Amino acid sequence: MKHAYVFPGQGAQFPGMAKHYYEQSAFAKKIMEQANEQLGFRLSDIMFSGSEEDLRRTDVTQPAIFLHSVVAYKSIEQVRPDMVAGHSLGEFSALVAAGVLSFEDALRLVAARANAMQLACEQQPGTMAAILGLADEKVAEICAAIQEVVVPANYNCPGQLVISGSVAGIEKACVALKEAGAKRALVLPVGGAFHSPLMKPAEEILKTAIQSATFYQPVCPVYQNVVAKAVMDSEEIKQNLINQLTGPVKWTQSIQAMVADGATQFTEVGPGKVLQGLIQKINKESAVASVG
Repeated sequence: MKHAYVFPGQGAQFPGMAKHYYEQSAFAKKIMEQANEQLGFRLSDIMFSGSEEDLRRTDVTQPAIFLHSVVAYKSIEQVRPDMVAGHSLGEFSALVAAGVLSFEDALRLVAARANAMQLACEQQPGTMAAILGLADEKVAEICAAIQEVVVPANYNCPGQLVISGSVAGIEKACVALKEAGAKRALVLPVGGAFHSPLMKPAEEILKTAIQSATFYQPVCPVYQNVVAKAVMDSEEIKQNLINQLTGPVKWTQSIQAMVADGATQFTEVGPGKVLQGLIQKINKESAVASVG
């Protein structure tokens, strides 16, 4: 009987996010103002009053989701998790919860990551598509046969895999995957090819930022996206975090590993409830809840 905390990634943002924490908790207000100061712009104003379009910018979205998730975690941190995981960007929130990164260092890395990804998107335009109703292995096989950059990016749950790559690659893959029997091949409204080789320029920038941050040993196992297993070594955590930008988010495999290691209850900490739904599709027996 183990309790896992999981943290959402990009796409969980919404206008008005975390406003209730700011208004009701002096501590939340303090760290959100600290974030505004550290970032050099009033992120909280965009979170509370910005439009969906304002919140969709990668350099805003990522620190906004991270900040909301950490504030939500601080409201329940007296109940310590037995293990943690985060979906893509959410891995940074998970590392704060596991005591690996300070809030300040994690926010700095999230901002560096977001800016680097934004730059990579501008340098090498790309996109992503959700593929529904086809086995993961079949999707990977079809992507590998296309003469463009197109790779599996997010293994979200059985029957739902997001692919990432060049615009031409995604277009060709969607046609081929539908012909192979996919129920849907839906191009996503994202700014770039996240978790693909097209993010290589961002990986180099993030690597430099990560090398200058202090990583502590985790207080509980961290199930990282690229390896889908428990990691307890801070140097290994660093390398996995760097590799994550161009590597896939193995969410299905991570949840399966957590269940195999004794997780029976999952609490999604942060904006939205997307991860709860995915977890129930991965393992129907798991109890799910959310704090956000």
